[in-house]
This record gives sequence, C-alpha cells and structure tokens, in this order.
Amino acid sequence: MWPLYAAGFTTAFGAHGIAASLGGDAAGAVTSLLVLGGLLALYDGAEVLLKPVFGTLADRVGARPVLLGGLVAFAAASALYAVADSPAWLWAARLGQGAAASAFSPSASALVARLNPAAGHGRAFGSYGFYKSAGYTLGPLLGGVLVWAGGLRLLFAVLAVLGGTVALWAALAVPVVPPLPKTRQTVLDLARRLADPVFLAPTAALAAATAALSVGVGFLPVSGRTAGLGTVATGAAVSLLAATAALVQPRAGRALDDGRLTARTGLTVGLSVTAAGLACAMLPGLAGILVGAVLIGAGTGLITPLGFAALATGTPAERLGQTMGAAELGRELGDAGGPLLVAAVASLATLTYGFGALAALVGLGAVVALGGFRVRPGADGAAGAGGRVRRPGRPGR
Repeated sequence: MWPLYAAGFTTAFGAHGIAASLGGDAAGAVTSLLVLGGLLALYDGAEVLLKPVFGTLADRVGARPVLLGGLVAFAAASALYAVADSPAWLWAARLGQGAAASAFSPSASALVARLNPAAGHGRAFGSYGFYKSAGYTLGPLLGGVLVWAGGLRLLFAVLAVLGGTVALWAALAVPVVPPLPKTRQTVLDLARRLADPVFLAPTAALAAATAALSVGVGFLPVSGRTAGLGTVATGAAVSLLAATAALVQPRAGRALDDGRLTARTGLTVGLSVTAAGLACAMLPGLAGILVGAVLIGAGTGLITPLGFAALATGTPAERLGQTMGAAELGRELGDAGGPLLVAAVASLATLTYGFGALAALVGLGAVVALGGFRVRPGADGAAGAGGRVRRPGRPGR
C-alpha cells in the first residue's frame, strides 16, 4: 500500500507545489496573469477530460500498468522542463503532468480498493487521503523553498525524481492485479450506473467537499487581509484547514470499518460540518477564519474517505477504475465550481455572501443526503452511501 500512498502524495504535491509557485517565478516563464491562468487551467483541464478515460482503461488492461505508465509519464513531463528551461516547454510539461496524473490518480484509488477487503476500505482510503492531504499541505511550502533556491527548473527536477522513484517502488512492490471479466456495457448502461444514488450520492458529497476545501484555501486568506491580518495569520489558517483534514481522514476511515460510523451518517455529518465552517467564515476577524478553517477541514476529512469507501463497496470490482475516474472528475468539477460560485457572488455583493451561498448549497446537500440515500438492511456499515452490496462475482453492467 505504501507506493500507492506515495502516488497520492505525488499528484497532490505536484499539483499544488507548482500552482503555488508559478506566480512567484523569477525566471520570467510566467509573464502575465493570463499566462498564469492558462498554465493552471491546462493541468486541471487535462484531468477533467482524461481521468474517466484512464479509469476505464485501468479496468480493461489492469490498474497497475496504468499506474506505472502514469508515474513514468509524470517523471518524463517534469524532466522535460527541467532540461529544456524554456517558457514554451513549460506549457508542454504542465499538460504532460496533468495527463499523467489523470492516469495514475484513479488507478491508485482503484488499487487501494482492489488490494483491501471491503471491511478495510475505510482505513485504506483514510490513509490514502492522509498522504494526499500531506502533499497538498507541503506542496506550496516546499515548492516555494525549491523555487527560491533554484527556480522552477529545480522544482520540476525534484518532481521528476519523485515520480521516477515512486514508479520504481510501485513496480517492485505493487502486486499484479489482473482485470476482471465483465459484460459488455453500452452508453445507456453507463448512464444508468452513474445516475444511480450508489454512485451519485458519494460523488456529489466528494465534489462538495473539494469545492469547500478549494474555497477555504483560496478565499480565507482574502478574508484575513480584509480584516487587516498579516500573511502569517492567514497562512496559519490555511495550514490549520489542511492539517485538520489530514488528521480526521484516517480516524473517519477506522470508525467506518469498526462499525462506529455509517457512510450515510458520516457523509451527512461531514456535509453539515463543512457548511457550518463556511458559515463561520462569514464572521469577521481571526476567530471566524480559524473556526471556519477547522470545521471545513474536519468536514472534508470526514467526507473524503467515507465517499471513496462507499464508491468502492458499491461498485462491481471489474468497474472500479471507471468509477474512480468518474468520481475524480466530480471532484475536479467541485474544485473549479466552488471558487467560481463564491467569486461570482462576491463580485455582485461581498465575499461574506459568497461564503454564505456555498454554505447554503452544501447544507442543502446534507439534507438531501440524509433523506435520499437508499439503504438496505445490514448494508449501511462499510457498504457505502447507497447501501447496496453486490455479491462477489456478479457481473456489473
């Protein structure tokens, strides 16, 4: 499992480490806000388009080859800019990194599910989420140090070494998990499965959590500056949010596996706590920012492992890659949609109302989650949001 956790750390560290460092690049590769926006959108756009594709490919040829290929491609794309050191090649490297992450991120999630029994999915995804959160937390900090020491080339070189090292580790340690036989799936079959609450409910919760997390990281510092707080205080708030999410995830996963928490209850509580955190962010001053950061972190930390565990348990094993790829797409849409919603409302009113709009939307999601999850007797433990347990060996559609 450790190479899979390292793969999760790699994609998070690479995404946030570079994104946070591009604007401060002193080498002149980023010449305007338009260029910066394009480079950020290039990576995210590749993930939105390609994650479902590579997830389906993982089901067809096996998740391990797609994982290894994605990590090798990530290392190669990172090395491209480290060697070329040209603004034009930065675009190609960023696109390559996004495409590569689209391959190994859903494959790693699928392998986490395949290599652990259903009764251990909570712990497994809790640990996976912890290391991914560590990557998100350390990326801006270590990325900034590397860019300060040697520019963007050094950061890309470190990512190339990291991607290559994790690829080698995974090749040596991750067992071969052959693809499972499956019946032919039509587009209509896929649409039915993705519209099923077994998939839709946890994916919507994951998208809401990612939206809140992205808004917290992006807009809490803005609230801090408006309140006259310094960069140390606002940076501490963001770090507190990320650290809380990282610490909650393994504990939430263990509670699910031990039967102390059900997926329906956990996701509903997680959405409610997240909405409360966004509401607290509306309060003026440092107290509102810090309490909001803790609650958003705790809520998203609850949702993430429970959502993925619910998806893993409610999905036929032969379709795990496709499901994880589609769920990752939902998270990417939340990552983009949350900040866009808050920014749009803030532009018409104030940032306070922007936080309030997203809080209301996430809170509504908690109400829908509580009333809309279909749970069958004996299936609400590790079985997941939909509560429908498929028997091993039953062909999925």
